[in-house]
Amino acid sequence: MSTDTVRAGAAEDAAERRREQRGWYFYDWACSVYSTSVLTVFLGPYLTAVAKHAADADGFVHPLGVPVRAGSFFAYAVSASVILSIFVMPMAGAAADRTGRKKPLLAAAAYLGAGATAGMFFLDGDRYLLGGLLLIVANASLAVSMVLYNSYLPQIAPPDERDAVSSRGWAFGYAAGALVLVANLILFTAHDSFGVSEATAVRICLASAGVWWGAFTLVPLRRLRDRRTASTGQASAHGWRQLAATLRDMRGKPLTLSFLLAYLIYNDGIQTVISQASVYGSEELGLSQSTLIVAVLLVQVLAVGGALGMGRLARTYGAKRTILGSLVAWTLTLGAGYFLPAGRPVWFFVLAAGIGLVLGGSQALSRSLFSHLVPSGKEAEYFSAYEMSDRGMSWLGPLLFGLTYQLTGSYRDAIISLVVFFALGFVLLARVPIREAIRDAGNPVPERI
Repeated sequence: MSTDTVRAGAAEDAAERRREQRGWYFYDWACSVYSTSVLTVFLGPYLTAVAKHAADADGFVHPLGVPVRAGSFFAYAVSASVILSIFVMPMAGAAADRTGRKKPLLAAAAYLGAGATAGMFFLDGDRYLLGGLLLIVANASLAVSMVLYNSYLPQIAPPDERDAVSSRGWAFGYAAGALVLVANLILFTAHDSFGVSEATAVRICLASAGVWWGAFTLVPLRRLRDRRTASTGQASAHGWRQLAATLRDMRGKPLTLSFLLAYLIYNDGIQTVISQASVYGSEELGLSQSTLIVAVLLVQVLAVGGALGMGRLARTYGAKRTILGSLVAWTLTLGAGYFLPAGRPVWFFVLAAGIGLVLGGSQALSRSLFSHLVPSGKEAEYFSAYEMSDRGMSWLGPLLFGLTYQLTGSYRDAIISLVVFFALGFVLLARVPIREAIRDAGNPVPERI
């Protein structure tokens, strides 16, 4: 084979890889609007208000006969969605690796989640149980889809590209979140001009996130390629058996497990801050919905630059050191949040700016760093374990947040309780020898990691 032929083939492969990467970015663009508009901004305060409307004289609702303080219902629903994710993600990861058919599974999870989100338009009156059910379905569907989405990363990006590709994906997501939040802000603040009530405007914003999610999912479904495997058969039936095999395999890679444990801890704190920040701002600080939208919009805009900027820092200092620095920043930011004065939006905006600068980068670099620890051919099953750490095991933070508020009646105590996740995560991550972990997984060690 001639040199020119080899070069032409390499150029064609590189062009196809870039095409897939661009398609891959668009799933972040599609689904991140749910995380931003629904989970972070609108659903927490709105579902809390619906639950309070349905509460008894003592401020409690009674789902399945269990007394729950109305202010804790949203946090508990988030925890329930995460627990459900634990049961369905292993089957999705096993099915993807056994059949190589990731795209149909990704489509099913994405459109189930998008449909549940669009259904939030019907959340009104005292239908807090409907809101909780739709939240559980949408959150669990997002978690499953992210297992499949993340597992494409080692296949579409060589080791030296993964930090940059992962960071661009997060940047795409935050850009989409910012764009949709601008539209949400216009509709919410000028709802009278559009002839709708404030509650209806919120329900439109919730439902529109589902429509956006479903529409833009078409792009990655067209661009990404399935890699067929020789192993076929009853993949779903063996989901838990495959998970057990994956965990047994990971026992032979204790450093990968050590990274997952560290990530489980600190990412639990990140996910809880994302989901509960709007509740803290509205209930404890007395901020208006418009203020919360502007604050989250600020987070989205700064997170784009933060994700790309931390990606560049990782090229100089390594992904591990950059993540450790972000955990220090998270701890300081959360501590400052405890002392925020009520009714002073400017300080909430300062806090939002601090979160935005570290949010995207800490998540993007964690994803790319883990991709180096995955043995070839086991991407989906290992990323199902990763996603369990990302969303599937992130129930401790919301549970701690909800319990702290239920016991103390103070959202300040609830928010400061989350510091433990960042401090412990820092200690555990600092102890992981990343280069040795990559070699143990059978992968080449990048020059800077």
